[in-house]
Amino acid sequence: MEVIEKLQTTAKKIRMGIVEQVYKAGSGHPGGSLSIADILTVLYFKELNIDSKNPKWKDRDRVILSKGHCAPALYSCLANRGFFAPEELENFRKIDGKLQGHPDMNKVPGVDMTTGSLGQGLSCANGMAIAGKLDNKDYRVYCILGDGEIEEGQIWEAAMASAKYKLDNLCVIVDNNNLQIDGTIEEVMNSYPIDEKFKSFGFQIINIDGHDINEIIKAFEVAKEVKGKPTCIIAKTVKGKGVSFMENKVEWHGKAPNEEEHKQAIKELEGDN
Repeated sequence: MEVIEKLQTTAKKIRMGIVEQVYKAGSGHPGGSLSIADILTVLYFKELNIDSKNPKWKDRDRVILSKGHCAPALYSCLANRGFFAPEELENFRKIDGKLQGHPDMNKVPGVDMTTGSLGQGLSCANGMAIAGKLDNKDYRVYCILGDGEIEEGQIWEAAMASAKYKLDNLCVIVDNNNLQIDGTIEEVMNSYPIDEKFKSFGFQIINIDGHDINEIIKAFEVAKEVKGKPTCIIAKTVKGKGVSFMENKVEWHGKAPNEEEHKQAIKELEGDN
């Protein structure tokens, strides 16, 4: 229970980092960043075999944030995990800063793949997972997809390859917050049922509440036991989770809070609302 509570506290800190980055930059994508905060917190503060002092360690686990516009969540985790100074978060989206609107593996320690062109992350994850197999490495590869992103055809081409090569060292996580830039998933391009689609492509399926720390931990444990096929965790989440006026609001896909909204968001996340 102590581990769960500690991770929940860390997740709040990650969310505050997201809000601060987007507010200070005056732009960014808070909604989808907040929806994956709990998942990334469990990955970076419990699950991953990584070394912040050696970001390019060959035996490390890999994370590909295919929905790269949600970089504030990744940056907040990396900073709090020791890959770079937390003060660097203040330079998010600044033209001369390392922390651009989409993660850049050539500039940011701990970023395993430059992403942002939606649909491409799973192909990259496949390559890393195949390389791990060929090199007899034990590392695992985690790929985070958006539920709007999976409308991209390349995702399904990559999914076929994941199954063909029996990539049981690959774990896909779909952030199913049901909102994308133009509306709900059903309205834009209905990709439901997501679990049945990935199952038909040869994946082991795990459905979870993407904000329940205990369920997230258990899902990763189960995924590690799956042999002979890749795993897909469908995480039911809330866009803007943790900030009341952002939750389930499509308009918070990609805009920054003003000063008053910023103060309210931080107050809520501090548990002082």
